[in-house]
Amino acid sequence: VQLQASGGGLVQAGDSLRLSCAASGRTFTSYVTAWFRQAPGKERELIATISKGGGSKHYADGVTRFTISRDSAKNTVYLQMNSLKPVDTAAYYCAGREAASTSHAYWGQGTLVTVSS
Repeated sequence: VQLQASGGGLVQAGDSLRLSCAASGRTFTSYVTAWFRQAPGKERELIATISKGGGSKHYADGVTRFTISRDSAKNTVYLQMNSLKPVDTAAYYCAGREAASTSHAYWGQGTLVTVSS
């Protein structure tokens, strides 16, 4: 499985941005997909996950401005980010794990989001 995240960039506070994660090798319907982020000097943190079937989504505590979704026809998972804040500045990664596993074996290269005030 190869994942490629894209869509990051420099935006202003209050703007919206949609990140994309394209998969090759296997479709997203065969594993759980997640978005993580890692801010400078901080640990990587989970943002949201979407199930293999796409019908179950989970968000980390406090995540209210972001939405995870999937387009199975395009084999792409998205992270819609609204009302961005400078604290959202981070490298964003998509990742995949087998449903029976707790660890993510598949990682994209990350896309950088910078939010200016």
